[in-house]
Amino acid sequence: MDLDLHPAGDDEGGGRPYASTVAPLEQARVLQQQMLRAMLPLGWAVLAVVEITGSRARPRPGLTGEHLGILLALISFAVGVVAVMSTPRSSVAAQVASFAVLILSSAALAAMQPKGAAFLGAFIAVAAAALRVGGAPGIALVALAVVALPTAEIAGKGKSVFDASLQMLGVVAFFVVARLARRLAEGQERAERLVRELEANREAQAHAAVLGERQRLAREMHDVLAHTLSGLALQLEGARLRASTHDDRDLVEALERAHRLARNGIDEARSAIATLRDEELPGPERLRALVAEFERDTGIPTSIEIIGEGHELDPDARLTVFRTAQEALTNVRKHARAERVELQLAYEEAAARLSIEDFGEPTANGGGGGYGLTGMRERAELLGGALEAQPTGSGFRVELRVPS
Repeated sequence: MDLDLHPAGDDEGGGRPYASTVAPLEQARVLQQQMLRAMLPLGWAVLAVVEITGSRARPRPGLTGEHLGILLALISFAVGVVAVMSTPRSSVAAQVASFAVLILSSAALAAMQPKGAAFLGAFIAVAAAALRVGGAPGIALVALAVVALPTAEIAGKGKSVFDASLQMLGVVAFFVVARLARRLAEGQERAERLVRELEANREAQAHAAVLGERQRLAREMHDVLAHTLSGLALQLEGARLRASTHDDRDLVEALERAHRLARNGIDEARSAIATLRDEELPGPERLRALVAEFERDTGIPTSIEIIGEGHELDPDARLTVFRTAQEALTNVRKHARAERVELQLAYEEAAARLSIEDFGEPTANGGGGGYGLTGMRERAELLGGALEAQPTGSGFRVELRVPS
């Protein structure tokens, strides 16, 4: 029995309904990461500008007095930029230290070289701190920059309150923009997490619905089919015992075969119930037992040949191989006047090929329009394979191909 149960609510084509929601979020994340990577050269460019202008501005760096202070500030600025750019995933303490060095060195250069561009370093430090650190450490770094840069501007040689106000506004603006960017990234992460949780919950609900329906069908089969077959087996056993008292061997043998068929039907019903309950499915490894059972019940010489090194098939393909062989042998039993039957299972590079051919008097074998082989053909096509069933000059042949 082949069941294709689709729970209500599936989108057409079997696609995930949340794929259209997750994809834009992931694309936005990729774009954000690309923008962050594109901003990395900006930090190195600021370092180059500040170091070049600082080495040429007056007073210039040197080894004595104020010149030595400028040299040390330029070195500290370079160390701070390199630390900020090179350690995005280091500890919070290490990052705070790097930001603080960059802010203080920028303030020192702004005080000693008012015409330089060192204030850009503080802007970068504040923005990076807002993106990476956050919380109290991030606020402390912003406060440090807001105090240090204007103070350096006023206490330095420029002594311009207007410029100090601009420096303070610049620090606040960089912090606010970077903080908004961080909030956007955090909101995007939450949205992605919620969408994935919704998808996981939906898949769990769909799986539960499928299992519930399969359990219901399994109970129906057990209550109806298995009980009916069990009653039939008991009736046949009673008929066999009564026939044995009349010494009619032909009748006894016929009843014994019918009894075995009923028992086989019970086994198959149990197997189908086990399949519905997600228990182990029959596959190619049971073909030899199937052939031996068929030969014992019918008396028709039956052989099986397995060619190639067996490789693992998916559960649906395994079940299709077994069910096709089972249906073909059932048709031989019911329709053919076979003298012998040959089965061959060949493992190819990308497929498995099964053929069942009977030899004897040519018959239709029920293969043209019978429901059984039609169902097997549909099952094979769903897997991307094919099934052919046609008479030969000396019997009937069924050939199945399923991808591996």
